Amino acid sequence: MWQAYLKGFKAYLQLEKSLSDHSVQAYIRDVEKLIGFLQDHNIEKNPSSITLIDLQQFIKAIAEIGMTATSQARIISGIRAFYKFCIIEQITQNDPSLLLEAPKTSRKLPDTLSFEEIEKIIAAIDLSTADGTRNKAILETLYSCGLRVSELIQLKISCLYLDVGFIRVIGKGDKERLVPIGTDAAKYIKIYVENIRNKMHIKNGYEDYLFLNRWGKNLSRIMIFYIIKDLAKKAGITKIISPHTFRHSFATHLVEGGANLRAVQEMLGHESITTTEIYTHLDRTFLRDTLHQFHPSFKNS
Repeated sequence: MWQAYLKGFKAYLQLEKSLSDHSVQAYIRDVEKLIGFLQDHNIEKNPSSITLIDLQQFIKAIAEIGMTATSQARIISGIRAFYKFCIIEQITQNDPSLLLEAPKTSRKLPDTLSFEEIEKIIAAIDLSTADGTRNKAILETLYSCGLRVSELIQLKISCLYLDVGFIRVIGKGDKERLVPIGTDAAKYIKIYVENIRNKMHIKNGYEDYLFLNRWGKNLSRIMIFYIIKDLAKKAGITKIISPHTFRHSFATHLVEGGANLRAVQEMLGHESITTTEIYTHLDRTFLRDTLHQFHPSFKNS
């Protein structure tokens, strides 16, 4: 019974919401956790007969096994998305998830790299190799444009407008945005394309992807992760970092430099300004110095 609902929900997420495969699978797993709870407790109900109390008991159960507040909130988000689908498809007339309260979560500040640390990581690249030339272009692009790793690996040659300093990025929900690209990133993309990529045997269907592996296919998310972890180790950076760290650092450095938050929001492709506001976690020294420089009450202190 539930498998049919899951199949419909998956199609809804893919076709109507245009979510990535990764996001679709995450939502499906959220609902599967609810199904598992119902089965474990011999609760034989379909989506239309589930109540708010059932959902509250489910959340209580996953909390008791040690699931963090952030993970609980993530699952509740998935359940709400499922019931939105159920309402649209008239599987149920009532949404029991509407009054389901998510646990309070403290917003974890993302790790960032200083500009000097980013330079160290990029300097650790061996430019005498084909992979090194490609990786230089990758890291320069990640930091210059603040891309999500999914956006980076999907970046197409047809979306490059390097002569005018922009790239066209396909973000979440297939939403497009134009992002400025730095001169160094543009320079190393050109070097990679002209000296490495143009001499490769490229598999059918991958001709337009910018960054390719040695087999002529586009890179995977995990490959970008490994590239960065390896370079960070070589550079002596002990922070726990990922491709997303470059995006966090891009945004943080912009905000610390005085960039308009709306402009940063636009470049990052955030739907809501509240998502961008997490990047205002400026260090205390920077805030104090800013007050001393600009605020009348501090200028003489």
